[in-house]
Amino acid sequence: METRDDAVPGGMRIDWDVPIRMDDGAVLRADVFRPAADGRHPVIMTHGPYAKGLAFQEGYPGMWAPLAAKYPDATAGSSNRYQNWETVDPEKWVPEGYVCVRVDSRGAGRSPGLLDLLSPRETQDYYACVEWAGTQPWSNGKVGLLGISYYAMNQWQVAALRPPHLAAICPWEGAADLYREFARHGGILNTFTSVWFPVQVASVQHGVGERGARSPRTGEPVAGPGTLSDAERAARRTDTPAEMLSRPLDDDWYRDRSPELEKIDVPVLSAVNWAHHLHTRGGFEGYARAGSAAKWLEVHGNEHFAEFYTDYGVALQKRFFGHFLKGEDTGWHRQPPVLLNVRHVDGTFEGRPEQEWPLARTRWTELDLHLDSRSLSEKALTREERADFAATGEGLTLTTEPFPEETEITGPAAARLHVASTTTDADLFLTLRVLDPEGVDVTFVSGLDPAGVIGMGWLRASHRATDPGRSLPYRPWHPHDRVEPLTPGTAVPLDIEIWPTSVVVPAGHRLALTVTGRDFELPGSGPWPQVHGVPMKGHGIFLHNDPVDRPTEVFGGTTTLLSGPDHPSHLLLPYVPRVPRPPV
Repeated sequence: METRDDAVPGGMRIDWDVPIRMDDGAVLRADVFRPAADGRHPVIMTHGPYAKGLAFQEGYPGMWAPLAAKYPDATAGSSNRYQNWETVDPEKWVPEGYVCVRVDSRGAGRSPGLLDLLSPRETQDYYACVEWAGTQPWSNGKVGLLGISYYAMNQWQVAALRPPHLAAICPWEGAADLYREFARHGGILNTFTSVWFPVQVASVQHGVGERGARSPRTGEPVAGPGTLSDAERAARRTDTPAEMLSRPLDDDWYRDRSPELEKIDVPVLSAVNWAHHLHTRGGFEGYARAGSAAKWLEVHGNEHFAEFYTDYGVALQKRFFGHFLKGEDTGWHRQPPVLLNVRHVDGTFEGRPEQEWPLARTRWTELDLHLDSRSLSEKALTREERADFAATGEGLTLTTEPFPEETEITGPAAARLHVASTTTDADLFLTLRVLDPEGVDVTFVSGLDPAGVIGMGWLRASHRATDPGRSLPYRPWHPHDRVEPLTPGTAVPLDIEIWPTSVVVPAGHRLALTVTGRDFELPGSGPWPQVHGVPMKGHGIFLHNDPVDRPTEVFGGTTTLLSGPDHPSHLLLPYVPRVPRPPV
């Protein structure tokens, strides 16, 4: 079915539910938004499970309202009639000569079949969709991929398969390692998937039909046609949360759903949020490991759903795709390899071009853990110290002295801790915080939490083995391929990755490291904002509280930190000299 929207400058044709046949006979459905004038145009594509016909405003009102209120430029210049969660607005792309294609992945929305998220079959389908789009009469043969979160994660996947008509990708805030970034932080189950899956995926699985939402544009069920029973739909999907719970080690199931980044050869713009506990690490790893000769990194802050839609984000995207899909002189040849929006404690950002990541001028600094004084210091500890804490309690917080001058911390961080437990295992949660001169937390807008911290690292002690061939001083690599239980009371060294961060700490403020055996929570009694019914207390909805994964008899003991000449424990930080630079 085709409709037209002549209110869009130049006019727009919309083909609803276009069939795309897969090699096994399955048919996926796509909505195609294209210029009214005949011709061949570059394609911007997404493919995923969130239902192409579900209006952003109706499906995600809790995100749409703050986006429209706080970032008015994100919704300006468009009627917003075709807005869809985490995909581009056709009204901002079609008038500039692009075709926008949204595909419901197999088993989702209007596409029947087995719903198996991020599976090899789903990635093969995406490959077929790219090739279909690259050979249509309205296509110039160049397909670009652009979307957030899931629509970024699967870009990494399909790009590694090298579809011939894929010309460029822009994964905006997307994980690249299903085990380490999405399912299990440091080997600890992230319960996000069990919250997200029923609300955002199963709710729009193909077959929800008449019991679900309707497209405000076509009037058709966004997850139809046809209405299946709960039992029928359950039989037609993989239970992703259950799979992740049942698979504590990084096995073939995870590896089949994680891309071989080194095989990517198309131009890449990896856009990263400093504070998203699913996606931050993947954006940096994707940039570093992608085999592409032409690749760029951009890092920003604010809410997960903000900069993708703002004038800043859209302009960056158009400069990138205009260069690689249309051959236009957008100035992209002058784009620095790395563009950082460095965070300040007042909520502002300092845009700064760089030539590499991590920054070559980084002054890597080890701060010893002085446990008796609860302090962090470059001064080496000369005697042995130890401190105990209840694994389910508030943990230990160690702080620097007030910084004598403005200090920038930008880059990946890490810690080496010597740890013992009264049980056979322990989960370690490391939280980096900024404290003002009165000792009060300075909080930062993060991906999904309006009051987040500046850095986080996790590790299950029984997963402490590292791979020397893949580890870096600032990014230890854990294979997560075996369990090595602790001997109660015996200390072991743990190398813990802390995801990349950035903050300029003013003079008089302090940096704090909090070590806990459970998810950190900001001090105070709330009230806390909620997403999907989960109170956000500093880490959004990215929690690690599944009782099956973390039984109390194993993870509810007493944890001991040791530090000193025989048990060197330290925090490694990326201090960056403050050099005034012209704005970007």
